[in-house]
Amino acid sequence: MRRAAIERLLPAAYQRAAGPGSVLGALLDVMEALHAPDEAVLADVDALFGPYRTPDGFVAYLTRWVAMDHVVAAPRADAPLPLPAGRLRDLVAHGALLARWRGTPYGMRTALELATGVTGFVLDEPPERPFHLVVRVPPAAADRRALVTRIVEAEKPAAVTVEVVTGDPPDPGPPPTPEPDDAEPAAGVATVRAVGRAHVPAPHDPPEEPS
Repeated sequence: MRRAAIERLLPAAYQRAAGPGSVLGALLDVMEALHAPDEAVLADVDALFGPYRTPDGFVAYLTRWVAMDHVVAAPRADAPLPLPAGRLRDLVAHGALLARWRGTPYGMRTALELATGVTGFVLDEPPERPFHLVVRVPPAAADRRALVTRIVEAEKPAAVTVEVVTGDPPDPGPPPTPEPDDAEPAAGVATVRAVGRAHVPAPHDPPEEPS
């Protein structure tokens, strides 16, 4: 607030006493100087909420606005960021997209790539373990496993268990060799294959009624 604007708010007697070189005039100059930093912030207040314009110290706070604060282990102004500020700005800028796709493979993979700057994350769903997800981290992001784990835990569906591993998936090896068919059963005896290669004999035909 400028000195002239402050002076106009004073009673007429004070305005007459606020001449150059007066104590009241010096006090008004100090008041103008104290207001200047706040007025500069308010004049450009929209920059605080722009992911690519806000100061570095404010980016972590903006992650709370888009439900991405789990990326920042301790979202405080004095805490070091767990990833470069540019990556954090990308996450905030894509917050609406990530919220729309949360709980899907696309959403998780996108969040991981934005946070680490690395591609090649593989999401496996082992057929022998329903509702379980294996996230394979590429070697280039192996040193950020703690960050990856926090993102995976937040982005996965609530009913799914998950594990984070590094490296390529194991080699499945050669396909199993098919076993030879068993010998044909004797005439009049049928067999049914069961689990564990057990053979369950079919019931014999009932005897014919005497004539």
